Amino acid sequence: MPVAPPAVRHTGSRHDRPRGPARGRWLRGAAVAAALLTAWTAAPSAAAVRGAAVAAALLTAWTAAPSAAAPLSPDTGKGGHCARSGLLRVPGAAHQQIDCLRELTTAGTVASGHTDPADWAGLTPEGLATPTGVPGIQIDGYFPDTSTGNTNHGWNHDSQFVIRLPDRWNGGLVVAGSPGVREQYANDRAFGDWALARGYAFAATDKGNTSAAFHRDGTAPGDAIAEWNTRVTQLTRAARLTVAQRYHRLPSRTLAMGMSNGGYLVRWQLENHPGLYDGGVDWEGTLWTADGPNLLTFLPPALRAYPRYAAGGADAEEAHRAMTAAGYPAGSEFLWPYHHQYYWDLTQRIYREELDPEFDGATEAGTPFCAPGTPACDADYGYAERPAEVRDAVAKIALTGRIGKPLISFHGTLDVLLPISASSDTYASMVRREGRGALHRYYRVEGGTHVDSLVDAFPDRLRPLVPCHRSAAAALERWLDEGRRPPSSRTLKLPEGASPAELLARCRLDG
Repeated sequence: MPVAPPAVRHTGSRHDRPRGPARGRWLRGAAVAAALLTAWTAAPSAAAVRGAAVAAALLTAWTAAPSAAAPLSPDTGKGGHCARSGLLRVPGAAHQQIDCLRELTTAGTVASGHTDPADWAGLTPEGLATPTGVPGIQIDGYFPDTSTGNTNHGWNHDSQFVIRLPDRWNGGLVVAGSPGVREQYANDRAFGDWALARGYAFAATDKGNTSAAFHRDGTAPGDAIAEWNTRVTQLTRAARLTVAQRYHRLPSRTLAMGMSNGGYLVRWQLENHPGLYDGGVDWEGTLWTADGPNLLTFLPPALRAYPRYAAGGADAEEAHRAMTAAGYPAGSEFLWPYHHQYYWDLTQRIYREELDPEFDGATEAGTPFCAPGTPACDADYGYAERPAEVRDAVAKIALTGRIGKPLISFHGTLDVLLPISASSDTYASMVRREGRGALHRYYRVEGGTHVDSLVDAFPDRLRPLVPCHRSAAAALERWLDEGRRPPSSRTLKLPEGASPAELLARCRLDG
């Protein structure tokens, strides 16, 4: 069992409240991210034993350090593959650490300590292959910041980043923000490995604040989430210049990629800083709109209705209608118990605390699993009835649909954390309403859910989304390089009779 590091500390906070007990980096990840916008790990019912085995294997891999994966010192040999790497400087960084690695993918970085498996555990299916053969340079560091929640490397400093520069470079750069409130290594397995194997330089940020206490950062409601956007912009600019130092030219293509909160960041960047990017891939991005829908409009109905549905009896049918009316699709009921236990309650409370801290007065982030009728219970939260200041806080992070560069979005129809009808369906309509439909392709993936690890628990009911990311990224490359527009937006039907291996191998955008 891992030991616990220091408690989360933030300065310049709007909350002057006692901090929780110390959390270990592994324990913190396992306890927190499972309940956030991207689940930590899927271990319901039959998957529980496998989840424990995976965790044990990850811990073994984390502490092991085979010589084949050991980092080399920078500037290895005058003509070595990392020659002169010690001269690289990330513009604006307060601290950086450069390592010459034999392997930049997780096939090597797990053992060498250049990723954190706890950061990306649970996001991908077990059978996802790990590419190898990508030597290069990794730069870890952080930008100036006053918050200290990210304990990676013992730095106790937020705004941490990682930049990976492969020896065999294809001229491009992929930039990502983390999903949920995870840290900078969260995308390594889902698409960081893929990008590096394709020859892209890869840069990722922790978004400037992390963990379930992210809302303690900032001085006003909405500040912590607004910082996410600033940090992605900051890293994109710095990474482009770092790439130019390494390869003696700016990247010919800069792509934004991300899932969940990371997908929201892709949308926001292409709306607000399209000049920095050539395009983006949005994997089930979170939707924030001042007038709704948003998390705070569809999570409270689930907190009210699901306990009545689960209890059965005469009220169950009416509760089921309330769930589907809130956006949770019929046919997804098998996912509701897990999401009620790990997702809905905590997600509602910590994001409501970030945007509407006055709802529960002096209490921080509400009362877990409170029953409707309990004072200041998030199950009774009514976004439409809250003061205008709450909508103002959401407005500072809201999306508009006014994208300025090509964007490919995809979202699973069985997502019951961010129900598709109340999130990506709405965003696609926003893009069309703003007259930007020609820049957007949107694929509704039948049988996909919010995190691919749940596919391992329900292989006969769910399909993984990671191959859809591969297809979307390849389609975006053809769009940019050859002017070949991707297939029109559509629902990608679940292939009849396809095996789990076949579903993991492909996701055809033409249906």
